Amino acid sequence: MKISRMRRYRRTENIRLTFADVGLTLHNLVYPLFILDRIGKARIPVDTMPGINQYSIEAVTEHVAELVNLGVKNYILFGVPSKKDKKGTGAWAKEGPVPQAIERLKDQFGTEITLYADVCLCEYTSHGHCGVLDANGNVLNDESLLPLSKAAVTYANAGADWVAPSNMMDFRVKSIRDALDDNGHKEVAILSYSAKFASNYYGPFRDAAGSAPSFGNRKSYQIDYRNSRQPLREIKNDEMQGADAVMVKPALPYLDIIAKAKERTYLPLYAYNVSGEYSLVKFGAKSGLFDERSIVMENLMAIKRAGADAIISYHVQDIARNNWLEETE
Repeated sequence: MKISRMRRYRRTENIRLTFADVGLTLHNLVYPLFILDRIGKARIPVDTMPGINQYSIEAVTEHVAELVNLGVKNYILFGVPSKKDKKGTGAWAKEGPVPQAIERLKDQFGTEITLYADVCLCEYTSHGHCGVLDANGNVLNDESLLPLSKAAVTYANAGADWVAPSNMMDFRVKSIRDALDDNGHKEVAILSYSAKFASNYYGPFRDAAGSAPSFGNRKSYQIDYRNSRQPLREIKNDEMQGADAVMVKPALPYLDIIAKAKERTYLPLYAYNVSGEYSLVKFGAKSGLFDERSIVMENLMAIKRAGADAIISYHVQDIARNNWLEETE
């Protein structure tokens, strides 16, 4: 048997492009936005996430206009409310930052953009947990379903294309699907954070969203990172409950889960390239450890290669502004 010379497939850039197994475009990417509950053109930098800001509604409209012109069409919104309470009632307030931003963005850009609305209570509760608490501080699963479903309906009423429950309450997908259908939103899709791990990579996000728990942690409802079978069961459960797409979060430490999930579901598979992954790259590049563009593209291609159909990433604005997808070396 004659042994092939594999370098023949790599000799020139055009040959390499011809045989590339994985590609990445702006259509595969979703950019997160943090929406402030204030008027005017407020733009507040997130110190732990260089290049990322919290935006008022007016400011975020300008920001999105710039990015749309660069080809960025997919956005996921997180609220940064001015007031919080024990029940997280701001999550379903129609005058809240996320519904107001959705309305403004849809008025200006219509179907040119796709808007995802994160569905959770953590940004809106005074205790920072993702559900309703009992008197002893335990997160109650079933009692949390109604407020989460109310929030999803509020975002759908405002014009969201997708709602994205990230709270990891059991049966949340079914509850939200029923609520959307009962309120005339059968065409609004659900992207479930199905395999969301209790990760150490979320710290910068909690600064950006003001969502750190005031006590304890989220290990009683997010997946223990020592598990590889539980996330696959979560994905199956959400698929059976009516999810339109599923997600693995974080991405880079869980490429094995992305690959396994790809083999087990026919639903679109998302991965979240989370804040900690982003900030490590940003601070590492700033210190001269590596070239930022090169490592960003390597990371995102690894996530795609593992099986993700779409990636939520804070790097999207840098990719679009600097034409990183058009560079080949």
